[in-house]
Amino acid sequence: MVSAVTADREARIAAAVTARPAGARLADAVTEAVVEQYANTGEHERQVLLLITTRTALRDAFLDTTTGIEPPLTAAIAERLGDAGAHTARVLAASVAAAVRIALEGWLQPAGNAGAAGSLGAGGLVVPSGSLPDQLRAALAPLAPAFDAAERRIRP
Repeated sequence: MVSAVTADREARIAAAVTARPAGARLADAVTEAVVEQYANTGEHERQVLLLITTRTALRDAFLDTTTGIEPPLTAAIAERLGDAGAHTARVLAASVAAAVRIALEGWLQPAGNAGAAGSLGAGGLVVPSGSLPDQLRAALAPLAPAFDAAERRIRP
């Protein structure tokens, strides 16, 4: 069920980062790739996502899929940075995965309990709140200085 919404998303995010022009700011490329892949879903995916929000186990599985972003995004970032060791790319990709999870938790808050983003496993009705693209951009924004610093190291 969760795979109906998340199938190949990780690879599509990495491909979208790689497809951005080489001169584009890496932070912007990553943010737009993530927003594009999480926000642009078809009707079938939207209906499945509504079902996911009603089942605790499905919500948890959906949130856990964010870790799958790391390996392909690490490769895409390493390629953009020319970082064969990929240590910086790996840290950045892991940070993106964490930011995406935080955005999704904020978006999938239990109804009537705006402060319960960290307790989604408690059950209850979950109503997606606010704009997912806005939530994703807000969660990824603090990473921009790290991306900028990584780019400055390779393009002084």
